[in-house]
Amino acid sequence: MNDKYIFPCIITYEDSVYYVDFPDIEDCFTDGKTLEEALDNAKDVLGLILYDREKRGIAIPKASSPFLKTEDKQFVSLVDVWMPLVRDKIEQKSIKKTLTIPKWLNDAAEAEGINFSHMLQVSIKNYLGLKTKM
Repeated sequence: MNDKYIFPCIITYEDSVYYVDFPDIEDCFTDGKTLEEALDNAKDVLGLILYDREKRGIAIPKASSPFLKTEDKQFVSLVDVWMPLVRDKIEQKSIKKTLTIPKWLNDAAEAEGINFSHMLQVSIKNYLGLKTKM
C-alpha cells in the first residue's frame, strides 16, 4: 500500500466535454465541462478506485509510461493522489483540536448558536480553496 500514486490518463475533448480515461485501471474514468473540472474529477475518481482496491485487497497496477499514443483531440496528463488524505476523507476521521479565541468572540458566537467545529472546518476549507458542503 503506497501513500502516493501517479497515473497517466488520456483526455479527449469532444462535444464540449473533456473525457478522462485511465488506461491502466479498469473502469476508472470521468469527465468535466472544463479541463480544470475534468482534472479535479480525475483525481477524485482515481483516489476512490485505488482506495476501493486497497480495501478489497486487489492489486494496484504499475503506472504505464506517460508517453502513450493518442489520437486527434486527445492528450495525456499525469494525475497524482495522496492516499493518506483520500483515506482520511473517505473514512471521515476526526481529530480533536484545542484552540483559543477571545471571550467576547466566544460569547457572540454562542449567542448566535454557532457550531464551532463546523465553522472551523468551513473556514479552513474556504481558506484552502476546497469545496465546502454546508
